[in-house]
Amino acid sequence: MRLATRKLLDRSFSGMGLVAIAVMAMALVVILAPIIGKGAGAFVFRGTIEHRKVMSNVWNRGNPEQMAEAIAQTDAARQPIYDLISTFEADLKELPRADRKPYKQPLRDLKKAIASLLGPEPGARTPVLMRQQYGATRMDRADIKLQEILMTEEWDYSNPDVMGVLVKTPRLEQFAGTSLEPLFQTLEENVGAMLQPQLTFYWQFLIDTSKDSHIFGGIGPEVLGTLYLTLGAMLFAIPMGVIAAIYLCEYAKEGRGISFIRTCISTLAGVPSIVFGLFGLAFFLNTIHISDSKSVLAGSLTLALLVLPTIIRSSEEAILAVPRAYKEAAMSLGAGKWHTVLTVILPAALPGILTGVVISMGRAAGETAPIIFTAAVSVGRPLLPLQTLSQPTPALPWNIYNLCTEHEAVDEIRHVQFGMVFTLIAIVLLLNTVAIIMRARISKKLRG
Repeated sequence: MRLATRKLLDRSFSGMGLVAIAVMAMALVVILAPIIGKGAGAFVFRGTIEHRKVMSNVWNRGNPEQMAEAIAQTDAARQPIYDLISTFEADLKELPRADRKPYKQPLRDLKKAIASLLGPEPGARTPVLMRQQYGATRMDRADIKLQEILMTEEWDYSNPDVMGVLVKTPRLEQFAGTSLEPLFQTLEENVGAMLQPQLTFYWQFLIDTSKDSHIFGGIGPEVLGTLYLTLGAMLFAIPMGVIAAIYLCEYAKEGRGISFIRTCISTLAGVPSIVFGLFGLAFFLNTIHISDSKSVLAGSLTLALLVLPTIIRSSEEAILAVPRAYKEAAMSLGAGKWHTVLTVILPAALPGILTGVVISMGRAAGETAPIIFTAAVSVGRPLLPLQTLSQPTPALPWNIYNLCTEHEAVDEIRHVQFGMVFTLIAIVLLLNTVAIIMRARISKKLRG
C-alpha cells in the first residue's frame, strides 16, 4: 500500500472516529438534557403555602411563628372567595326549585376545583385522603388548577367526519349575572396572595418517605433500596466472578468441557433479564426458600446471576492480558501458583476487572425485570441492614415504571417520575465514578 493512501485512510478513520464521538455526545445531550432539567424540578421549584403546611404538619419543619403568620395572611386572602360562595348558596335557597337545579352541579364542580387549588374550605370536615387535605403544593400545578377553575373543557363530537374537538368555555358563563360572577376575577387576581409561592430547595426529596402514593414526600426508601440491591449484587457477583475467571484461566485444562462452559457463560450474558427474574422467583423463593416472600437478599442474588457472566468474561480478559513474564518471574523466585495468582496476577489485572465491575454495577442498578418477582414493592419504608435478609424494598427502577404506567394521578406526580430518573442516573454515575477513580489509582500505583 502506498504511503499516501495509508495516510489518507488513517485520516479518514480518525475523522470517522471523531464524528462518531460527536454524535454520541449529541445523543447524550438530547437524552439527558430533559431528564436533568425536569428532574431538577423535583428539588428546586416554587413551593406554595400548602407545601410548607405539609412540611410543618408531617415532618415538623419550618418556623412555627412564621408559618402561623403566613397561614393567617393566606386565609385572609382566601376569605372573599368563600364569602362569595356562601352568598351564592344563600341566594340559591331563595330561588324556586326549578331555577335552582341548573346551578347545583356547576357549583359542585366549582367547589371541587377550588378545593384542589386551595384545600378544603374553612369549617369543612377533614377529608380522609391526604391529597384532599391540602391544595396545590407547587406553583406550576397551581397554575394548571387555576385554569381548570376558570375554564371548562368538553369534547365536541358533532361532526362525524372528524375526531372529537376539545372546546374550552369560560366557567364564568355558567354563573353570569349571579352573585358568584366576581369570584373568577378575584381568584385570578389574588392567587399569588392566596398561595404565597416561594422558591424552594427541597433536598429532603432524597431522604423523605412518600405520603399518599408519592403525592407528597420524597423517594428515600427507593434510593436506599436501590443501593442495597446494587451493592448486594456486587457483594455476591464479584467474588464468584473473579474466582471463576481465575479457575478458567489458571487451573482449568483446555478441552471440550471448558469450551462448553465458556459458551454457556457467553450465552447467559445475552439472556433476557426477565428470565433471570423468573429463575430467581422459582429457585431462591419457591425452591430453597431463602426468605418467606420477596426480599432484598433474593433480589441481590438474582441480580448477581444477571451480571455474573459480564464479570467473568471481563476478569478473564484482564487476567489473560497480564504479561506472562510476570508469572514466570514470580514462580522462578519460588512462589507457588496460588501465591503468584494472588500477589502478582490479580493486582496487575485489577484495573481490567474493575472495568467489568463498573459496567455490571450500572446494569444492576438500572434493571427492573429481575427484581419485580424477587425484591421490589411499590410502597414501603426504609429498611435496616438486617431487614434486607427477609423484607422487600421499593427500588427506583421498579417505582419509575410503576408510577409512569399504573398511578391513578400520573399528571400530579410528573416531577416525582423525572426526579426518580434523575436520581437513578446520578447514582449510577456516582458509583461508576468511584469505581473509575479506584481503577485509576490502582493503575497509577502499579506503574510506580
